[in-house]
Amino acid sequence: MKKHHISFRHAWDGIITGFRTQPNFKIHLVLSSIPVILGFLLHISGLEWAVILFVIATGLAIELINTAIEFTVDLLTQEYNLLAKFAKDTSAGAMLVFSVFSVLIAAVIFLPRLFP
Repeated sequence: MKKHHISFRHAWDGIITGFRTQPNFKIHLVLSSIPVILGFLLHISGLEWAVILFVIATGLAIELINTAIEFTVDLLTQEYNLLAKFAKDTSAGAMLVFSVFSVLIAAVIFLPRLFP
């Protein structure tokens, strides 16, 4: 049980590091409040809540993975390296793809309620 406690502590430290060092993580948290507020105001269904919460959690997780990749690349080299650029750019691209599709998901859920 102690090993699980230590693992949980390290994971929590990772979330705190992401929050403290990544402006985009903070932005994601703030923007995530919008669909939560809309969900309460518009009385979305249980399934829609599940989708919204899954999208929020996945976005935060992808942002943390992107951060881990950036930290790892920076640890390996401080000099310009095309492969390092590719690693950072593609991990950032993964977050961008997810962000675009999360907005589309929110539109599918909320636009019919906002503009019947």
